[in-house]
Amino acid sequence: MARDRGQGEDYSGPLKRLLLGVLLLCLLGIFLVWRIDSPRVERFRAQVVDRVVPSFDWAMAPVTGAVNILRDFQSYQRMYQQNQDLRRELQQMKAWKEAALQLEQENARLLDLNNVQLDPRLTFVTGVVMADSGSPFRQSVLINVGARDGIKDGWAAMDGLGLVGRISGVGRNTARVILLTDTSSRIPVTIQPSGQRALIIGDNSIAPVVDFVEAPDQVRPGDRVLTSGDGGVFPAGLLVGQLAEDPGGRMRVRISADYERLEFLRVLRSYENERLTDPGRLISPSSLPGSENPETAPDATEAAEAENG
Repeated sequence: MARDRGQGEDYSGPLKRLLLGVLLLCLLGIFLVWRIDSPRVERFRAQVVDRVVPSFDWAMAPVTGAVNILRDFQSYQRMYQQNQDLRRELQQMKAWKEAALQLEQENARLLDLNNVQLDPRLTFVTGVVMADSGSPFRQSVLINVGARDGIKDGWAAMDGLGLVGRISGVGRNTARVILLTDTSSRIPVTIQPSGQRALIIGDNSIAPVVDFVEAPDQVRPGDRVLTSGDGGVFPAGLLVGQLAEDPGGRMRVRISADYERLEFLRVLRSYENERLTDPGRLISPSSLPGSENPETAPDATEAAEAENG
């Protein structure tokens, strides 16, 4: 067995060298044939190409497939990059959308502040809500208007939708607004359309309690709640919210003001009601038809007697 393996190795070496030499000679011959500049050789080369190249499609298939895979990979890479760019642009668009929505809401509130129809005798000062620096009241905010703007304690503060609270504490440049939800807040109101009088009592919840209703059976959830003007606390007719009923059956008011987005507040300059100090002479006798003024009647009598005398 060892002898046969040695004989095989002795024959394989010269055979490999012979095949390599024949291959080199063939390649050299092909190179020379391809380099000969002759019409006959050119026709021979054309015939060889026509016969051999079409039959090599199967050999070019892997190369073509590899090229296609490379192109697809490059296309996928470009698509991935475009997808990443679109994701970044989408994030930017979301941020811009949020900013646009905030600006739209702020613009709507400002427009509401300018367009809310109130008593023409009421004037107002608009202030920006500032961060609260702490106070004995749990539900309150600071605004950037104060004594220099003529603000006084007790004046009503509204946003673009409804009543927010009242002024309690005035500095030179700032003022504090106690919200309707604070436990120290007590607001007399009228419930429409029944016209029932009641009192809104803050309890540190988003929906204050409605108490002391004159006739509870005449009010319904959804009725509008307006300030009554009783006691001179607030001007009459300011919108507070809508009546609602909690699960326990207690009446509450759903405040119209947006407490989650208090940015601008309108402070109403309250006017004092005219007091009647002289209830007499309300209806003058001279205003009635066929009547004479009692003050001028004696003068007329004396003039008639002088003429007769």
